[in-house]
Amino acid sequence: MDHDLPQRLKQGTRELHTQAERSGVMAALLRGRIGRDAYCALLSNLHAIYTALEAALDVPEVSGRLGSLWHPAFRRADVIAQDLHTLHGSGWNDAFGLEPAAARYGERLRELQCRRDARLAAHVYTRCLGDLHGGQLLGRIVREQYGLAGEDGTRFYDFGEPGRVGALRAALRAALAGLPVDAQEAEAIVAEARWSFVTHRELFDELQARYP
Repeated sequence: MDHDLPQRLKQGTRELHTQAERSGVMAALLRGRIGRDAYCALLSNLHAIYTALEAALDVPEVSGRLGSLWHPAFRRADVIAQDLHTLHGSGWNDAFGLEPAAARYGERLRELQCRRDARLAAHVYTRCLGDLHGGQLLGRIVREQYGLAGEDGTRFYDFGEPGRVGALRAALRAALAGLPVDAQEAEAIVAEARWSFVTHRELFDELQARYP
């Protein structure tokens, strides 16, 4: 196509991506200095986001257009729930509230779902590609910090052996490059990805304020 969507997404979000990973609980997590409750609260909020994203991408009119992006391995809501059960126990869904940024994020995804909007592709990019890159480091940090054995408690980050992780990254980039969108829609997807990173940063800061 006449636009290189993966490259435009990377260039258009680079600075915001850096800001997000240096903010709030994410910065603490990367340093290995996040309390268990704060980490579980982060997972709980991400669980809500993934639940909304998966519901949106499962709509037939959406999957018919964006289905090439939505590999079954990218579904993370169930494995996040497993991690929360390991790290906190069966009452995790009542223990942690939904932060305002996560609530806005879920509403945004439901709005795009109702519109059958191609901008949902931006959220696959920000969440799933991030899980396949930085998420691999985060899994090791969480295992070390909480003394976890095997994958229990870090299934969120488990996509298989390194070769499969690399193949999933390549497949996602190829699917983004091949999306049937015009230049105007591609620009809207980049703008949506920027919104996603800003809202993630706000979520990380809100969680840090709640769990200093």
